Amino acid sequence: MRILLVEDEPRIADLISDGLGARGMSVTHAINGHIGFERASNGAFDAIVLDIMLPGRDGLSVLQGIRSQGISTPVILLTARNELGDRIQGLDMGADDYLAKPFYVEELSARIHALARRDRQSMLEAGALRLDRVNRKATWGGQTLDLTTREFSLLEYLTRSAGEIFTRAQILEHVWGYDFDPATNVVDVCIKRIREKIADGAQGDNKVSPIETIRGSGYRVKASP
Repeated sequence: MRILLVEDEPRIADLISDGLGARGMSVTHAINGHIGFERASNGAFDAIVLDIMLPGRDGLSVLQGIRSQGISTPVILLTARNELGDRIQGLDMGADDYLAKPFYVEELSARIHALARRDRQSMLEAGALRLDRVNRKATWGGQTLDLTTREFSLLEYLTRSAGEIFTRAQILEHVWGYDFDPATNVVDVCIKRIREKIADGAQGDNKVSPIETIRGSGYRVKASP
């Protein structure tokens, strides 16, 4: 699991990084809110551990910023015991959980795993692509995609098994619900529309669509590296 830790206190950051690392997690550490926001916006993480009291940009501002971008990565807030108002505000702004300092790394690890299990049921992710299956919402590189119901269903079908190649016949059967018609090009047209929507507003590497055409075979969504 890839974890983004946004924490300015070196002792606490080292404790969390070492403890989570010993449990098989890969921890990326950001020392302030500005760096944390940038990394949360550009990276694909399984969870974000976010301190509220940060220099420069505080944790609630970071949380608000990433949620406004459509980034739904689970967030655990780290708070002081007397920050009840901040905890309530953070949960209202989209935080998934919180821990009051001091805490045991074992508890933090357990909460991360619990959020990951819950997130896997409702979220699909492949690189910069995230699909919220409950709210039928898709984001690419943090940018919300305005997809039709059919476009979302097609992208969801491919992303459920990212890296696997699906023929046009398979896509037509599972997304449209009818047998393959060799004369129809509805699959190709739908994928073209999705690619165009991904390209609109995308920047840098995100201009490259996650949907690959496999000549003579079909389509696939690129799996996360």
